[in-house]
Amino acid sequence: MTSVKGPSLFERVPRAHRPFRLLSVLLVLLSLALAGCGGREEAGQRELKLAPASRLPREIQRAPTTVREAYQFALANPDVLKYIPCYCGCGADHGSVKDCFVREVRPDGSAVFDEMGLG
Repeated sequence: MTSVKGPSLFERVPRAHRPFRLLSVLLVLLSLALAGCGGREEAGQRELKLAPASRLPREIQRAPTTVREAYQFALANPDVLKYIPCYCGCGADHGSVKDCFVREVRPDGSAVFDEMGLG
């Protein structure tokens, strides 16, 4: 028994309408692709915060704004800074830039700071 194969979906569209059909399909696909790119938050990006200045020692609180904010950033975002290697050359055993500012965060949430960033 032989099967009779009918015309494909593309062949059923009148020849004069084929460019419009193809264009409409491409526009739908392009729209779907662009819809996935239009989100407000890009993949892999997130908002980074600063720890409250009250968590810093007085000496660091009185430092210039950029220095104080570097310590606040390091305290609030250790998971970001731990991936950036330290090249400060101070001779300390810093595994990452995080260690240049925060030596340790204790279980109670208090922090031990490295004063290297003060200059």
